[in-house]
Amino acid sequence: METATVLYDVDCGFCRWALARVLAWDRAGRLRPVAIQDDEGQVLLARLDPEARLASWHVAFPDGGLYSAGPALERVVALLPGGRAPAALLRALHPVTRRGYELVARHRAVPGRLISAAAKRRATDAIRARSAPNSLIFDPRAATGRAGAGATTAPYAS
Repeated sequence: METATVLYDVDCGFCRWALARVLAWDRAGRLRPVAIQDDEGQVLLARLDPEARLASWHVAFPDGGLYSAGPALERVVALLPGGRAPAALLRALHPVTRRGYELVARHRAVPGRLISAAAKRRATDAIRARSAPNSLIFDPRAATGRAGAGATTAPYAS
């Protein structure tokens, strides 16, 4: 069974909410969430410029494959139950998918404001359930979007 590491911005409420939806779809546990700001996230994304790391989400595979933004979405969806057809559609519509992803990523605070604080807390809890104990997602500030600011390791692991 192929597994992948999904790298996300721990300080982005919309990102956490979207990742929690993906993790709920991933009933087989093939995806492992890692905050971009975590030490492991920095290692996995070392070949990217620091600005590119937080510009989108990423997916890393054990063979060294690393994909960002829309191409990462295509590969993640393909790993999910029933995801092959939607992934093929995303690939077929790549120019549209790319532009749509870029638009949302550049303005992610806008959809983030539409997501309730309770939904963001539930998303944070869902991600915590699948994260390493030293992840920044365990920092109490993660639910407020302030966990990774200036930090590279989790000061509050639980």
